[in-house]
Amino acid sequence: MTGWLLVVAGGAVGAVLRYLTDRAVRARLGERFPWGTWLVNVVGCAFIGLLTGVAAEARLLLATGLCGALTTYSTFAWETVALAGRDARWPAAGYAVGSVLTGLAATVAGAAVARVWWA
Repeated sequence: MTGWLLVVAGGAVGAVLRYLTDRAVRARLGERFPWGTWLVNVVGCAFIGLLTGVAAEARLLLATGLCGALTTYSTFAWETVALAGRDARWPAAGYAVGSVLTGLAATVAGAAVARVWWA
């Protein structure tokens, strides 16, 4: 299968997973804080870390396609700005810094698991 088809297939699944996860989290926790976006971004970071040891075609399908559609930097940025605009500057700052730090930590943890798993 050509690379772009793998990216499209993974992206279709990732986009649907992102949408359904965000809706489920919002239904459970409400909409005052963007927990759904935070969750998909951290899970996507961990998953992309895990994928460091897989073949190139699998990375196109799962890392570029699925994780690319599952995670979303633009929504993260917009939700940070929206929080700040609602006079929730401290939660906005915490969301921004916390998202970056947990995303990095999840990627490092996923890569560490991959090294052990595929060693």
